[in-house]
Amino acid sequence: MTPTTSPDLKRRSFLRAAFSSAAITPGLLSAADVEKAIAQSEGKFHEPAMDLPLVEDADVIVCGAGPAGIAAAITAARAGAKVRVFEWRGCLGGVWTAGLLGYLLDFDKPGFNQELLKRLDERDMRRGTSKKSICYEPEGMKLLLEEMFVDAGVKFQLHTRVSAAYKEGNRLTTIVTESKSGRQAWRAPVFIDTTGDGDLGALAGCAFEFGEAEACPCQPMSLNALLVCKDAAALAAYIHKSDPSKADGLAKDAFLAEIKRTGHFPSYSKPTLWQVRDDLLLVMMNHQYGVPCFDAAKITEATVQARAELHKIVNGLRKLGGPWEALQIAATAEQIGVRDGRRIRGRYVVNKDDVVTGARYEDAVVRATFSVDIHALSAENNKTAAYHNAGIKTKPYDIPLRALIAKDVDGLMMAGRNISGDFISHASYRVTGNAVAMGEAAGVTAALAATSKRLPHDVPWSEGEAKLKALGQRV
Repeated sequence: MTPTTSPDLKRRSFLRAAFSSAAITPGLLSAADVEKAIAQSEGKFHEPAMDLPLVEDADVIVCGAGPAGIAAAITAARAGAKVRVFEWRGCLGGVWTAGLLGYLLDFDKPGFNQELLKRLDERDMRRGTSKKSICYEPEGMKLLLEEMFVDAGVKFQLHTRVSAAYKEGNRLTTIVTESKSGRQAWRAPVFIDTTGDGDLGALAGCAFEFGEAEACPCQPMSLNALLVCKDAAALAAYIHKSDPSKADGLAKDAFLAEIKRTGHFPSYSKPTLWQVRDDLLLVMMNHQYGVPCFDAAKITEATVQARAELHKIVNGLRKLGGPWEALQIAATAEQIGVRDGRRIRGRYVVNKDDVVTGARYEDAVVRATFSVDIHALSAENNKTAAYHNAGIKTKPYDIPLRALIAKDVDGLMMAGRNISGDFISHASYRVTGNAVAMGEAAGVTAALAATSKRLPHDVPWSEGEAKLKALGQRV
């Protein structure tokens, strides 16, 4: 059979011949010049190859220092691995800190979750007594996490983004980062993708799913903010309590009514206020719809629109006077909050049936209990329901280790909301209490694999559990 040639390849061959023949004088155009000219003719830029400085000093490299990455890095280091972490923001904590999440859900898990709560309590940095949902101080969390990294011996680099991934055969061996230091290459036996959006998995060539189908609709993004008020006690009727109760729903409804009095209907119809400390409040009251996590232009537009709406609402509330007198924005989040990112295909796909039936697995790394939480997928839907559970009553279900191990690429694990799952299950397990537990499991598994020259899928979960018990951590 005669092999076929694609139209693009035929065109490039024609252009190559044309540009080469244009060199009347032998050697006038080099091969590199020809490729550059071809790329420009196609509306592209041909980037020359270059040699990068290569560092190979870690057993485990963690990309992303959000909730899952924090737990993965500290646990891997405690398990005896040399760990490096790369984070593109200017602080550790991801959505907890740069994203000003302010509220931790499904946090009643053993292990690292409880250690973190204890440390927050020791510093008087959380409100309420519930272990399922916690209001905390984002700025204090930054310092706490940095100190925990230093104590564990984790090497970490901020303002650094993973930009490329390279394999030898089917095994991920090297990543490239970009920062003020330029492009740098890093090698390790095992990598963990805790970017939230599955950036490393995508760069490494893994299959993934996104949103409800192959593309949006996807869950909306939200930009949170810290507010300063004159007297938080005067706003008690509008503040969500740290210990959940039916009164919280009333507080949201009352807050919505106040926003509507300004003449504006918010893009998130369940706006929520929390008290961080004294007269410092945290607010979530906007949605940005249909924004893919991997489209920088659309994320930029969403961030600008969300910030404008925050200011519009706060300025409107301040004009109402009364308890809203002197209300102002102290800070908006460094990063808009993303609910839906890539879900990297793993060796098991957590699915709707798991949630409905309360699935049990021998390699369970965490038992998720949070409800299916699908925020409105459009502004029109938001007017009738800010979120819904798709008619599903969640039964506590197991997330197996297999869902944290990439199917298409060896030596790569995932933890957090970018693990292998479908749209419905993701709407339940995506909260940060589960992300921490998954990070803990990925960290210990990666450490055991790297230090024993195995791949993660060759490490039985029973071995990981035993190691966590020995460390005093138990997922």
